[in-house]
Amino acid sequence: MLLTAAGAVLLLVDFQQRLVPAIHDGGTVVARAVRLAEAAQVLDVPICATEQYPTGLGPTVPELAAYPQNVVEKTRFSGVADPTLLPPGAREIVVAGAEAHVCVLQTVAELLAGDHRVVVVADAVGSRDPADRDAGLERMRAHGAEVVTSEMVLFEWLRDSMHPRFREVQKLLR
Repeated sequence: MLLTAAGAVLLLVDFQQRLVPAIHDGGTVVARAVRLAEAAQVLDVPICATEQYPTGLGPTVPELAAYPQNVVEKTRFSGVADPTLLPPGAREIVVAGAEAHVCVLQTVAELLAGDHRVVVVADAVGSRDPADRDAGLERMRAHGAEVVTSEMVLFEWLRDSMHPRFREVQKLLR
C-alpha cells in the first residue's frame, strides 16, 4: 500500500505561466508541487512534465521549470498519448498539476487504463473553481487513483527517519 521511491515518477501536469495565475490558491498548489519536485530530486525519483499548448499558455512556471528531466508539449488534454512522457519501467506515477478536472483527470484516466499505479497529490492539484477540483479528485478516486497529500508522499518515499536523506527532505516541510 505504501508508496516507494523505487520505480516512482513524479508527473507535473501543465504548471504553466498563463494558467497558474487563474488556479484557485495557485501559489499553494505550486509550492506543494515544488516540495514534491525537491524531494524527488533528493531521492532520485525521475520528474516529467507536460505543457498544454505552450504557445498559448506559456512554458512551465519558473518555480518548477528546472526540475523535470523530460517535458512533453501537447494539445490533447491527456499527456499519455506521447510514448516518451514516462521513463521505461515507471510503475508508480505521482501526479500534480492543473487543471484537476481536465488535463489531470484525463491523464490519470489514461494512466489507469495502462495499468499504472496512479497517485494524485490533492494539495498539489488545482482548478480555477474549487468545485471543479473537488469533482475531479472524486472522479479520479472513484476510478482507481489514490488521493494523497504531499507530506504523505514524502514520508512514504523515505519510510524511515534513519533514511540517509531524511533531514534534507524534512527541511522541505518547514
